[in-house]
Amino acid sequence: MPKHELAEIVDAFKKDFILAHNPNSYQIRTLNAIQDCRTAALGGHKDICDTCGHVSISYNSCRNRHCPRCQNTNREAWILDRKQDLIPGTYFHVVFTVPESLNPIFLQRPVDMYNLIFHASWKTIEKFSYTNRQSEIGMIAILHTWGQNLSLHPHLHCIVPGGGLHYSGKWNPVKKSRTGKSFLFDVNQLSAVFRGKFMEGLKRAQLLNNDLVNDLYAQNWVVYSKDTFDKPEMIIEYLARYSHKIAISNHRILDISENSVHFKYKDYRDKNRQKEMSLDGVEFLRRFCMHILPKRFVRIRHYGILASSKREVLREIQSMLGVLVPTPVKKVKKTWKQICNEVFGFNPNVCPICHIGHLRRIEDFNASRAPPDSLRITQAVGNNNSTF
Repeated sequence: MPKHELAEIVDAFKKDFILAHNPNSYQIRTLNAIQDCRTAALGGHKDICDTCGHVSISYNSCRNRHCPRCQNTNREAWILDRKQDLIPGTYFHVVFTVPESLNPIFLQRPVDMYNLIFHASWKTIEKFSYTNRQSEIGMIAILHTWGQNLSLHPHLHCIVPGGGLHYSGKWNPVKKSRTGKSFLFDVNQLSAVFRGKFMEGLKRAQLLNNDLVNDLYAQNWVVYSKDTFDKPEMIIEYLARYSHKIAISNHRILDISENSVHFKYKDYRDKNRQKEMSLDGVEFLRRFCMHILPKRFVRIRHYGILASSKREVLREIQSMLGVLVPTPVKKVKKTWKQICNEVFGFNPNVCPICHIGHLRRIEDFNASRAPPDSLRITQAVGNNNSTF
């Protein structure tokens, strides 16, 4: 269990942050959700063990995608879905980043700029696939907006299969060198094309002045690429490290004082060394709110042969490569309790006291009222039965 949680920081500094920085209503609602997560403010239910009679209270989760408490089962559910879409062979991890000088425009026009980084990244990968391999490729892209110190650092983590569907209808895998190293595309060429496509979008949207144009063209834009695993089932676990991350996890929060927040971070510019940082509580929330995505913004996107519109093509590729996929594939949304059982080996229905009996729900209470006194004195330790 983490020593401190993000909800504590919101509770301590939210009022001062709102007065100082006047955040928009959606950011305030997100902070409120994080603050209320798994508390009586969101309602809950009362359970009793059918063997020992132990009574427990479970409070509901906020389910907000920016809440560190609510990501574990969301991530595992996403993994289970993605495993049905695997293609045998090598996958590559490609990261697209943009220069820091663009950060002011990202803050002013977040939807336009985040959409542009998705568009430019995919068009770059797609161009190289058609030009170099005469193949249609696929990509899963995940947007991150933060650096480890909560600074603004928009970048895209992409997983690209090591091959594509050739115009002849056959699977066209990437070639391996004599050393056995797989190779996707030249990163220097990727960087140049990505810069060109991103700049084209900026000009079309009229978001640049001449000085900034010259500055951006003078810089070397960074695209990072490496092959990950030859076993496709491992790539999903790898990608899940990025899929449901938020700007800061509870485990990185070291201390919360009257005025400041102390947390640890990894300094990628200094050989990935672990360091610590203290920020004023209001400044901490200001930085955190920079990473609250616009309402309904889709931060995980699928392209090419991995897009939902190409599901039949993907199944044909899998069949071509010897993958046995049931047809039609039925995706059943599993409950958080099923995921806990299957993935974590934890049955939330088993009594945490006697470990024999099962918890049976006997009363619900909603967010419009606090739990009655008879419930308050029998709260479960740690609220482990909360709805994820």
